[in-house]
Amino acid sequence: MNVSATTDPAAAADADTVAVGLFEGEKAPDGLPTEAAGLVSRGEARATLKALAVAHDGERRWLLVGLGKRRELTAERARAAAAGTHTRALELTTKTLCWQAPGDNLAVCAALVEGTVLADYRFDRHKSAPGEETKGTAPKHLQALIVSGSGLDAQDLERTVAEAAIVSAAVNAARDLQNRPANDLTPTALAEHARALALQIDGLTVETEGREEIVGRGMGAFAAVAQGSEQEPALIVLRYAHPQAKGPLLGLVGKAVTFDSGGISLKPGAKMAEMKFDMSGGAAVVEALAAIARLRLPVKLVGVVGATENLPSGRSVKPGDIVTAANGKTIEVNNTDAEGRLVLADCLHHAVSLGAERVIDLATLTGAVIIALGSTYAGLIGNDDDLAQRIAAAGERTGEIVWRLPLHEEYDELIKGTYGDLDNAPEGRKAGTIVGGAFLSNFVGDTPWAHLDIAGSAWDLGRAYVGKGASGYGVRLLVELARSYA
Repeated sequence: MNVSATTDPAAAADADTVAVGLFEGEKAPDGLPTEAAGLVSRGEARATLKALAVAHDGERRWLLVGLGKRRELTAERARAAAAGTHTRALELTTKTLCWQAPGDNLAVCAALVEGTVLADYRFDRHKSAPGEETKGTAPKHLQALIVSGSGLDAQDLERTVAEAAIVSAAVNAARDLQNRPANDLTPTALAEHARALALQIDGLTVETEGREEIVGRGMGAFAAVAQGSEQEPALIVLRYAHPQAKGPLLGLVGKAVTFDSGGISLKPGAKMAEMKFDMSGGAAVVEALAAIARLRLPVKLVGVVGATENLPSGRSVKPGDIVTAANGKTIEVNNTDAEGRLVLADCLHHAVSLGAERVIDLATLTGAVIIALGSTYAGLIGNDDDLAQRIAAAGERTGEIVWRLPLHEEYDELIKGTYGDLDNAPEGRKAGTIVGGAFLSNFVGDTPWAHLDIAGSAWDLGRAYVGKGASGYGVRLLVELARSYA
């Protein structure tokens, strides 16, 4: 989709459909054609949130979109309104949609882009006739989106819209990675994707290492998870540093288990197919770094992604085995389905060893976070208040909201090993998400760190602009977090 901005009135745009917002208690915007204004005056077009009405003016359609009360219009509501408008626009066979920005709020302009581009996403990589449209059916995609912000500064509007388009495209790229099946997106394929991005984007570099190098680095926890699969694991390290960057080196760490069967501690068969999504944290890190590099944000970042499969075989790590992580900690592997924390343990330590001064990891780590928070919030655990507050604030701005859970020294007692230093899966069902975070805290030392458990948010998020399937959760949050340091 081609995305652009203009400060000309929406009626002057070269678009076959124009979307205009209506606010409760306010008169209709100026410039509506007679038929559209008539729908408003007769009450057929309502300002109630999510209400939609269609008017025709010659060959052009006007979509009158209810936005509720102006003071209650947030960026998140704008994203949802844009998604609903996108659906109706496609039903009307729209090719080019122009949104008349409702006021002078640049964050809302960005949200209109995000809601439209994310709603336009389709995954048909493995369809026999991808994207095929037959005569008489509604199109599957918009060709172009224009945001009209008459009264706004042209440069500010163009920059805002262009940046929102870049970030939204990165989210959809992460969704592509998530949605690919495990026989397509292997750890090696993910590494190849990261290397391809580095060739395309100035300032982004990528290094990848395989099983031999992972073992050679002493990453016994990561290597233990990978040893059951014939697929080569991949340690993916991405770097970006703007010449004018002044803030700390940010370390972004992602769990990328491209398929998680549970290993010897085999998962139930029901919904096991969804375990292709267990690489969602890694996808978010890769695509967030790509977006940050494309945006040329004045920050310094290192990304570390641990990619592997977790499968049962004669070579698999077994319950009761003891492995040694790169920082020297020994771990009793009492459940091979608690593998994500083993991968992250070595990746977190690696990020710190590479000089990261703030570390954030994303992982589909525990089912317990879904029980606690559903899909609305991701779980946040961390050892630094400032970093946690920055992440929470970035989440509020992007709609990828987080809820902080406690990290208390008493939880350390739950993860103490009997025969080794740590237990990766303590018996009992106490504080499952927190226990996972407490385990990971052993691999960052004193470095400010935050863990995001995105198991409930990575797919089937259920929001208007990302419904079923992969959500790309975390990309927008990480980009916004990086902006806070710019």
